[in-house]
Amino acid sequence: MRAVLIATLACTVMAAGAVVTATGAQAQMGGPVTGYGKGYRRPGGEDKKDPQYVPGSRGAEKNFPLDSTWTAVSLNGKPFGGGDRPSFIIDKQYRARGYGGCNTFAATAFPLKEQHIAVGPLALTKRPCDKALAASEQAFFVALRTAGAWDLVGPQLVLKSPNGELRFDRAL
Repeated sequence: MRAVLIATLACTVMAAGAVVTATGAQAQMGGPVTGYGKGYRRPGGEDKKDPQYVPGSRGAEKNFPLDSTWTAVSLNGKPFGGGDRPSFIIDKQYRARGYGGCNTFAATAFPLKEQHIAVGPLALTKRPCDKALAASEQAFFVALRTAGAWDLVGPQLVLKSPNGELRFDRAL
């Protein structure tokens, strides 16, 4: 029984080898075999190339400006006043750090594909502030923490979140 199985297997291998050899011979003689190469023969005899795949055009992906300091201009169109405007920087290790107007903060911030951004939980100092400044700072922190998208509009960085739109100017 074992001898029969071995003989059957040997015949199968030899038959497969013969098919490969015949196909190779047809290809060398310019037969109807199509395959990979510069072109292939159509039944009419002329060489044709398949049309090349061209991906759909998309807008150029913008790169987030790492290692740039940004100073807040406005939140939902309302300008930040005074000399103590919020600011932040995201370094090449995706660590964000900055100033909220009264307290300093640190967090992780990852610019993602298609101009999205993920900002991790904020670590804050706990300095006492007056009520108006504390409310403005809190609104800034909530908008920053919930930011989901970013864009560069002219010279400004715009962070968009469900809690508002933050606009920043590049600091010198």
